[in-house]
Amino acid sequence: MNGEKEASGGSSLLLRVTSLPLLQSLAGPPNGMALALFSRGERIKGHVMSTTTAAPVEGNTLFPIVLSIVAAAATGVLWAYANPIQLVPGVIQWRIFAFLPPLVGILLGWKSGFICGYLGTIVWSLLAGTFIPAHSLIVDGIMVGLTGLVPGLMFDPAKQTFDRAVLIKIAAVCLIVGLVMVAAVSASLAYLGIFPFWWAMGYLGLSDIVPMLIGTPLLVIPAYKMLKSALPGGFKRF
Repeated sequence: MNGEKEASGGSSLLLRVTSLPLLQSLAGPPNGMALALFSRGERIKGHVMSTTTAAPVEGNTLFPIVLSIVAAAATGVLWAYANPIQLVPGVIQWRIFAFLPPLVGILLGWKSGFICGYLGTIVWSLLAGTFIPAHSLIVDGIMVGLTGLVPGLMFDPAKQTFDRAVLIKIAAVCLIVGLVMVAAVSASLAYLGIFPFWWAMGYLGLSDIVPMLIGTPLLVIPAYKMLKSALPGGFKRF
């Protein structure tokens, strides 16, 4: 009996000893391998989290503000000194750069377009000696500013392509907002006793509307390409 117990005890001990590696293999990989796999999993998890939670980088918002102010100054200077065609000598010139406010509005944003038109009008009136506080600051400045604001609201290069249909719409918008602007400015000049209303409508329409109607759709595509090449990272319209 004792021999049988010893034999059975020895065989059970042998079974426990020989089955230990098998149990370890069934239990899973060694601690070092598990730690390595865990660390790798954490790295992968962290990578996934970093790629999914990263916020998109917004474009430069300062650029359109600065450029609109520069364009406003350039607009005023060009209107004052770069008008070779005299419609009424010494009084009304053909402002061939009247397309600048709507062009700036479309490319840089409606606020930028308004800044360009409003400040450009003030700079022009001061340089040309035609500054009338009530007229220039309120009527003329605001209405010319609208010629940059309205196209900037209606057209966004990031959301639409400048095909022929869009260019025709740009010309139509410039025509409509130009007529509204000229009518308001002419009414103000007539109220102040400077020019008769219809006389001002005719000459101011030739002075401002024609360059807007032709220049804006003609130059918007090359100007947009120049902006994209100058700022490949993009910018936020203002």
